[in-house]
Amino acid sequence: MADEAQRRLPRADARRNREKILAAAVHVFTTDGLDAHLERIAKEAGVGSATLYRNFPTREALIEATYRHEVAELCDAVPTLLATKPPFEALRAWTRLFLDYATAKYGMIDALRVIAAKGNNPYGNSREMIQAALNSLMDACATAATIRTDITSADVAAALEGIALTSAGPEQRQQAERLLDLTLGGLQARLVPRISD
Repeated sequence: MADEAQRRLPRADARRNREKILAAAVHVFTTDGLDAHLERIAKEAGVGSATLYRNFPTREALIEATYRHEVAELCDAVPTLLATKPPFEALRAWTRLFLDYATAKYGMIDALRVIAAKGNNPYGNSREMIQAALNSLMDACATAATIRTDITSADVAAALEGIALTSAGPEQRQQAERLLDLTLGGLQARLVPRISD
């Protein structure tokens, strides 16, 4: 039984190759657009074209996997951020990762729409995953009393999406970070001065 389960798991080198391909795909699609040659992705990943096509037989399969990988990376970062930073700083760092994700998504949006139009769902439950990640961060911040409690994670998600929509291009990164700082500044808990009698 254990042998059968082990046979179904990809070998470590196969997993590493897949990860390298996905990382290269994000970079190439973001910089060169979706018409970039898949051979360029294979070369940047340090693998042969056959390895790329064995993992991702079509351009659409690679684009969908790349998008889902970016969502997973964004969400999987939360526990490490919370373990290594104070909650509000973890939230701040995560919003920068959100910009990276949004920039990658922006570079692939046309292809994702084409995939969706063909009846596939490249997004899966990405919205719910991202919302759950943001909820964890905001819950930690609320517990530490570093954010206002009258603003919901849905409000913050809407603000992040708005920033991403208007400033997700790589050339707009500085503006996006300023907008994030404005948003986070408004989210921070403020001490209300006591009025003396």
